[in-house]
Amino acid sequence: QVQLVESGGGLVQAGGSLRLSCAASGRTLGSHITGWFRQAPGKDREFVATVSWSGRTTDYADSVKGRFTISRDKAKNTVYLQMNSLKPEDTAVYYCAADVRPSGRIVSSTALNYDYWGQGTQVTVSS
Repeated sequence: QVQLVESGGGLVQAGGSLRLSCAASGRTLGSHITGWFRQAPGKDREFVATVSWSGRTTDYADSVKGRFTISRDKAKNTVYLQMNSLKPEDTAVYYCAADVRPSGRIVSSTALNYDYWGQGTQVTVSS
């Protein structure tokens, strides 16, 4: 059994920053891709960022490029999403996910590729 637990969400003013954490526990995952997705009320879940197992390769949605940074700390089994210059349109529930199946993928922006999901953490950006 694998658990992914997100934390770090909250209420912040526009222009502010938050750092989300995604901690993995339970069965040893081994090498895997981690992604962050978000879902705003009335909208579909959308890709935010992804990081390779090594941490050297990342990819971002155009809407967050230059503002968000994803990183991995293998020693802590944790992936972070540093969010700067937050905008009201960043308001959503943020989910982390792990893609553990062997494949040619290094990173992934496709939700269907992910096997395990966290419960989500709410991020609210006020104007």
